[in-house]
Amino acid sequence: MNNLRAVDLNLLVILDALLSERHLSRAAERLHMSQPAVSHALARLRHLLGDPLLLRGKGGFQPTARALELARPLAEALQSVRSVLGGAVFEAVTAQRVFRLAMSDYGAALILPRLLRRLRVDAPGIDLAISYASRPAVIAGVQDGEIDLALGVFPQLPEQLHRETLFEETFVCALDPASLAAGEMLSLETYLARPHVLVASSEGGMAAEVDAALAQLGQTRRIAVRVPYWTVAPDVVMGTDLILTVARRALQGSAAQGLAQYAAPFTIAPFAFEVIRHRRTDGDAGIAWLRAAIAQAAEPG
Repeated sequence: MNNLRAVDLNLLVILDALLSERHLSRAAERLHMSQPAVSHALARLRHLLGDPLLLRGKGGFQPTARALELARPLAEALQSVRSVLGGAVFEAVTAQRVFRLAMSDYGAALILPRLLRRLRVDAPGIDLAISYASRPAVIAGVQDGEIDLALGVFPQLPEQLHRETLFEETFVCALDPASLAAGEMLSLETYLARPHVLVASSEGGMAAEVDAALAQLGQTRRIAVRVPYWTVAPDVVMGTDLILTVARRALQGSAAQGLAQYAAPFTIAPFAFEVIRHRRTDGDAGIAWLRAAIAQAAEPG
């Protein structure tokens, strides 16, 4: 593997497309190749790297752990090559630029503190303009060029928008520990009997996953309180019998101190938290740098 002359480097471009699209036909369309040609290239990549890389799942491919390890360094390496060939250069330390980002308070709480600490050191001339709106409005903003990058949950996107998964998120149930007897676990019966808090933000896909899982059991929950922001929800729960079923990372930090956290008493599908952009930015070295910085800020720890 150290002998690059023995490796068809075009395979890396194909792997990058497959990891980004996670769908054979979309990757083929992006590469202007036939599906059989891309399938053959994937077989060669599997042999070359000694790993399945992509496994068929519902709606497309699911990357293996090895593929996830490769995704970011591969994308960064290819972007560096494109910059060399195209003359596009982004010097973060001297750059003067405003990037327009869209994210909810959930995404902002998770990403912005670490991202801004890095920017103040590595890219002090970079400014961020943060906004948020409904999911359709955010998607329209990315399409129209009014938003450079958007973070969130995007079940469906127009073809010209590109998505990258920052992390897979799971759910937990948060409640006042005094509302359960000592040693008592959260049962499905208790969960259904209690009133619930719903965060009715534009990150609606999260709440939809919970209700879809209950619907499969033929059950529904009573929503007693709807709040517009993730950050206020933990305070609403304290001192009550309310239950908040929430993305696990939303309970990081001081806001969730004092709350008891339990696994949901039924299976809830995880969801992908993503960053999206328009394909017109493929050659934008500044966008590529910021995407990598956001991905680093999203890493655990």
